[in-house]
Amino acid sequence: MEKIKMPHPIAELDGDEMTHVLWGKIKEQLILPFVELNTEYYDLGLPNRERTADQVTRDAAEAIRRLHIGVKCATITPNLQRQEEYGLSQLWKSPNATIRAALDGTVFRAPILISRVKPVVTSWKKPVTIARHAYGDLYKAVEYRVPGKGKAELVFTDENGVETSRQTVYQFSGPGVVQAMHNRDDSILSFARCCFSYGLSVGQDVWFSSKDTISKDYDQTFKLLFQKVYDEEYRTAFEKAGLTYRYALIDDVAAKVIRSPGGIIWACKNYDGDVMSDLIAAASGSLPMMTSVLVSPDGNFEYEAAHGTVTDHFYRWRRGEKVSTNPLATMVAWAGALRKRGEWDKNQRLVDYSDCLNQAGLDVFEEGYLSEDLAALCDPADLKEMPDNDRLLSLIRQRLEVLLAQ
Repeated sequence: MEKIKMPHPIAELDGDEMTHVLWGKIKEQLILPFVELNTEYYDLGLPNRERTADQVTRDAAEAIRRLHIGVKCATITPNLQRQEEYGLSQLWKSPNATIRAALDGTVFRAPILISRVKPVVTSWKKPVTIARHAYGDLYKAVEYRVPGKGKAELVFTDENGVETSRQTVYQFSGPGVVQAMHNRDDSILSFARCCFSYGLSVGQDVWFSSKDTISKDYDQTFKLLFQKVYDEEYRTAFEKAGLTYRYALIDDVAAKVIRSPGGIIWACKNYDGDVMSDLIAAASGSLPMMTSVLVSPDGNFEYEAAHGTVTDHFYRWRRGEKVSTNPLATMVAWAGALRKRGEWDKNQRLVDYSDCLNQAGLDVFEEGYLSEDLAALCDPADLKEMPDNDRLLSLIRQRLEVLLAQ
């Protein structure tokens, strides 16, 4: 078939370890034979972040803002062990956090469900999507290790230098720790609008949760601003579409989600969303079966897999062993980015190809050819084969060719 043309580029953000290896194989075997791929390439692998003093991450975020669409491979956020392993001059920040802050976006994460892997929560019939606020809270917190007796205070000084508030955080009688977090009304308002717009686009109810009974200013602000945006900007559209918005305490929503059939968007503050997205992924089947889309309020999209760099597989692969790594979430990220490009360019061939790429992986997994993470979770009678990476991608390529020929 004639290759599909792609006149306008997307930002391509490469990553680390086993996901970097799979990234190249997916491009080589499943994309480049069919698409004249047009990307601006950024190497976000840890060695290149070290070489560029992390400027490459900032450049990549700016490229997504400029091109409006990006696709990202999983990357390492270094700890002390990684700093020693890679010889880093410092502990570079999470690329995801840097990009989220630059785009002021909301992260939507949803599990990929297949019939051969049953969710731990048997009531779930549809995916539960976590909408995670991508700014502030713990991730922008200021911390201090208290050495001994003393008083910790929270002080606000206005733009004219006038101290307008001073509160005692705690009177320490010995060593401890103190932390201060912040958020901004404009970021919370953007978060709410992203959630409601996304809910309308996919036809799903939106639930928002926090703990305003305990946090009577911080969490209460989130609650009030969400309600304001819904009432003033989205209520009519939601009611017309037969959708609902509800607020409840996070512990209440957690209990209700477990008993729900799924098919909802659960909006969470930054840290809550970080935790709950992994919980939803694990309860749905497997953490590598989690998609992630970063949506900014001004209409930029970044697609990625929600899982990490699969370090254990990388070490085994580097020793020459055959490994069976789940490529599906990375494939879905590529398919999502290319589909969005096709939609915006009115390029129906690219849209159709993207749908086929997405479906090809699902079809192969549904046939019982499962990667290592899923093989351990399914009924052995449902497992046809646990192919290594080359064999699995070959099967997906064969299925993709069939779908594209139809």
